[in-house]
Amino acid sequence: MKAISTPAAALPANDNPGITLAPIAAFCFLWSSAFAAAKIAVRDCPPLTLLTIRFLIAGALMLGVAAASGRWKLPAGRDLVSLIVLGVLNNALYLGLSWSGMTTVSSAFTAVLISTNPLLIGVLAGPVLGERLSWRKLLGLCMGLAGVALVLRSRLSGMQEDLHGTLLVTGGLVALVAGTLLYKRLKPASGLWTSTGIQSLAGAAALLPFALYSESIGDARFTASLFWSMAYMIVAVSMGGYYLWFMILGRASATTASALHFLMPPLGLLFGWLVLREPVSWLDLLGIVPIAFGIWLATRRAE
Repeated sequence: MKAISTPAAALPANDNPGITLAPIAAFCFLWSSAFAAAKIAVRDCPPLTLLTIRFLIAGALMLGVAAASGRWKLPAGRDLVSLIVLGVLNNALYLGLSWSGMTTVSSAFTAVLISTNPLLIGVLAGPVLGERLSWRKLLGLCMGLAGVALVLRSRLSGMQEDLHGTLLVTGGLVALVAGTLLYKRLKPASGLWTSTGIQSLAGAAALLPFALYSESIGDARFTASLFWSMAYMIVAVSMGGYYLWFMILGRASATTASALHFLMPPLGLLFGWLVLREPVSWLDLLGIVPIAFGIWLATRRAE
């Protein structure tokens, strides 16, 4: 993939230029599948230790790709600081909190809760970024939230999920929202491999002291499932998924890009069922209808 270094500021705030179906479909598949892969991995290794190793390896690989393609250049002071802050939010806090929560809640529930971020971003993008929230986007966001609420009601009414784990995942959600808005606000101009690699290494550095303090590598069980799930998350999710996410975020408004996260509940439920045999109720499936229609409204271009 060719690194894209066009500053987000050069694009219209509420336009959606040049984003084809293929990268969107690939991003949604990779991002939603990560929840099931993470659930498998945290069974055999403490979450913060696992994430620190993942970010370290993924960051080194991405900077290696940038160097091999002749696109590596250390960002200037402001951009470097911006990428470090974004790495703490988008990697260390978002995944550190949500993975810690996933030790006591299901992967499908985690995907559903994280997917509520488009509504928060849609509300905050106006005052923070100056993006216009049209009636069509607002209606689409509300419909997507209604679908997510159906799934949440199905999960929480039966007390299937742990409250402490739910609060940790909610903290991860807040970090993802802040990271998305800051990425659009700070507009780092480095190539995508470079910027994503630096963010990954910053996430590893931020998590390392907490992993050393609260966890022990001796608690890890070096199983085949841990190896393969870790390999998948490094290559497919950290390298592929994050690359695609920042590419989409650089080409579209924060509201439009984040609306794709409404696809995570149905896809997360699907992967949870296929990979982990987590149960799916009829209310879960019913929630897919307003979610799909809400995404269509929120992401379609104004005529």
